[in-house]
Amino acid sequence: MKKVIGILVVALISITISCKNNKEQEHDTMGNEEMSTEMHEGHDHSDMKDMGQRKITQNTTKNTATAAILDAYFEIKNGLVADDKDKTAKGGTALLAAFSKFDMTQLSDDTHKEYMEIQESAKEHAEHIIKNPIDHQREHFESLSTDINDIIILLGTDKVIYQDYCPMASNNKGAMWLSEVKDIKNPYFGSKMLNCGSIKKQIN
Repeated sequence: MKKVIGILVVALISITISCKNNKEQEHDTMGNEEMSTEMHEGHDHSDMKDMGQRKITQNTTKNTATAAILDAYFEIKNGLVADDKDKTAKGGTALLAAFSKFDMTQLSDDTHKEYMEIQESAKEHAEHIIKNPIDHQREHFESLSTDINDIIILLGTDKVIYQDYCPMASNNKGAMWLSEVKDIKNPYFGSKMLNCGSIKKQIN
């Protein structure tokens, strides 16, 4: 019995070390599918934290007015997936432009007030993303994702998008992001752990 317990302990330690080492390995040292499976086995995705603190009523309207905001956000996300600081910064600039062109005249007073609060926060994160190194871009992307998610809840979208979640992002606190594709492409780790995460929700 003691021998069996000893073997199990050694196996558990080996799995733990393997998960930690994955954060330091380059993506080309291990296949995507194999890495994704290992990360899912090592972490319970059901413990997803509460991702937003704003209380916003879900809007299911097929709203095309949020398309430019989402497209710019996806440009930021895809820049981080590709470990490309300049592409990510370009997305930040596109997001500021999308906000500046957004027509707020159709919003009710209450919706306008909530939108302005979220927009100001998102613009601040976009400005940091434009002018900082990629590690700092990723830090602001976490909060930006919450803001963009809240805008979609508030205003709706006509796009099919996915709310993804990585339990190891934000120093293992977990973080979400939105994606226009069903495949998991992790913007918080890029090529180091490209497929770590899971889909938590599909919108439309």
